[in-house]
Amino acid sequence: MKALAVLVLLAAALAVPAGSTGASRCAPTRADQLGPFYEPGAPVRSKVGSGYVLRGRALSTSCRPIFRARVEMWLANPQGEYDDAHRATLFTRRDGSYRFESNRPPGYSGRPPHIHVRVSARGYRTLVTQHYPHAGRTSAVFNLVLRRA
Repeated sequence: MKALAVLVLLAAALAVPAGSTGASRCAPTRADQLGPFYEPGAPVRSKVGSGYVLRGRALSTSCRPIFRARVEMWLANPQGEYDDAHRATLFTRRDGSYRFESNRPPGYSGRPPHIHVRVSARGYRTLVTQHYPHAGRTSAVFNLVLRRA
């Protein structure tokens, strides 16, 4: 059942809009706030805890993978505070894929649980967004679709 849900989400992300000429188009990922806790220069790593796995692909709006996109992620620790142990930088693989493992992000100060994401790649606009995990889930697919610069 989980595999089917992942396939449905991936198919939706790669859907061709009605009236298109048949060329694949991916809708750009919606931007979200950077927040006050961003710090550049997070260590290169793909794991900052355990219990939640976020994976996906960096793609262009023509649905082509973006190789070596720089993906920066940061989230609150289990106590609801930001610290250097919960910051990471990773780079997408040749097929645009990434995998990030962390604790399940907590809600704090009235905010829902979330993971901050900043993606940059040569020739593309930098994307700042956030991933909001669904209650009770231990993993999610979150594709990052960038617009050309």
